[in-house]
Amino acid sequence: MSPCGHILSARHPVRVSTRKELPGRMLRLLSLLQSRREWSGRELTERLGVTERTVRRDVDRLRSLDYPVTGTTGTAGGYRLGPGTTLPPLLLDDDEAVAVALGLVSAAGGGVSGIAESSTQALAKLEQVLPARLRPQLAAVSSAASTVPRPGVAQVDPGVLAVLARCCRDHEIVAFDYQSRQGTTTRRRIEPHQLLTLTWRWYLLAFDPARDDWRTFRVDRISEVTPVLHRFTPRVLPAPDAATYLVESFAAAQYRHAVRLTVQLPAERVVNTFEGVVRGTVEPAGPSTCVVRFSADTASLVLSLVVPIVALGAEFTVDEATPEVAAMIAGVGERLTRSFAVVAESAAPGSD
Repeated sequence: MSPCGHILSARHPVRVSTRKELPGRMLRLLSLLQSRREWSGRELTERLGVTERTVRRDVDRLRSLDYPVTGTTGTAGGYRLGPGTTLPPLLLDDDEAVAVALGLVSAAGGGVSGIAESSTQALAKLEQVLPARLRPQLAAVSSAASTVPRPGVAQVDPGVLAVLARCCRDHEIVAFDYQSRQGTTTRRRIEPHQLLTLTWRWYLLAFDPARDDWRTFRVDRISEVTPVLHRFTPRVLPAPDAATYLVESFAAAQYRHAVRLTVQLPAERVVNTFEGVVRGTVEPAGPSTCVVRFSADTASLVLSLVVPIVALGAEFTVDEATPEVAAMIAGVGERLTRSFAVVAESAAPGSD
């Protein structure tokens, strides 16, 4: 190519018409407005790859189609999809459709009362409104996946979950009655941060202004939920994320019953023994030694945590234990010794 050709290319770059991109961009804008409560103009320009002027024009086009897009001016201004009689189409890509299907299937066994039938109905409705190319994927996931509910897990009211989720999203103060582990009920007024699930239970992470600290609430112990209709500014969580905070709070919690062991194994080996979250702390005390602490509401639960340590076959010492835990572990050890001694004798060579 001649030098002149290079000069012409630099002065007249090839541009993709924003008008040709309009249909896809409008759908993308609708999808973004559906995904969260509010977007700033700057955030939308970055996501869509256009100018703020183009975003304003696209928003006006949506309004002309009767979509209730509201906006505020100023440095804190933004756009939101408000309530209205005209709803935007359900916009999901392939991965999102599969994620929604898996979420609905999981909800059937996720400890939420009466949610199994509702999940099935929601899947059926979702399949009707999705594009034809996505329906086979949704049908495959919904028919091939299943969740086994865990017996004995307290059920959660889906209405309570819905209100708490909305207050988390909208940064809205919420009040509710909360039953403690001891059975006492108090009225709480908190700033909800996030809902989480762990071992088939739902938890609400929130800041409690009355106690000037972060608190974790079991959702199955929450009742009489009432949004206060006052917004709050989200606080900075003292952890990288909500899941990390929940796990660390469980590990550091002090309950009525506890035990501390010194185990002759590396800390990593002990941690890997447990599936999921370790309900306690495992701290290295050397290259091949660690100190393990468990704490729980009942002595039997502490015992269930000690058993995997014993099953490792390594030497260990009991440094501390509450009296009930010590008595239970000693009693179980004696019964196991007596029971298996009989089996060992009958299996010995030369025995009748």
